[in-house]
Amino acid sequence: MTAPVEASLPIEVLLVEDDPGDVLMTQEAFEEHKVRNKLNVVQDGEEALAYLRREGRFADATRPDLILLDLNLPRVDGREVLQVIKEDQDLRRIPVVVLTTSQADEDILRSYSLHANAYVTKPVDFDSFIAVVRQIDEFFVSVVKLPPRG
Repeated sequence: MTAPVEASLPIEVLLVEDDPGDVLMTQEAFEEHKVRNKLNVVQDGEEALAYLRREGRFADATRPDLILLDLNLPRVDGREVLQVIKEDQDLRRIPVVVLTTSQADEDILRSYSLHANAYVTKPVDFDSFIAVVRQIDEFFVSVVKLPPRG
């Protein structure tokens, strides 16, 4: 039996997503499901790396407890972002869930080879998308023991 959601601490989630519709649906899923978790959004891989490194306008960014990462991003591809995260001593412990439309075996294999913590294919319909995001959120808040912030 999992602990009640209200008893768990809020977590910081970084969504790396360039599709405004997917951003909106993810925000709605978080708002409806658990308003205490903070969802921060960046729109491409370059912004994601600046956010994680606390560079430029992200100098005061909070280190995320969880990253939801699309693979097909402008400027710096999601695969490259994942590789940088998992090779960085300070970032590698942050769980990364690849949340993408790709169902290609090569993307799944490469993501896990780069140490993604999970690979989830985005459903195409609204209700299923919301359900998937809620399940990811619930799993990482109520089931998984996340590494301490540092």
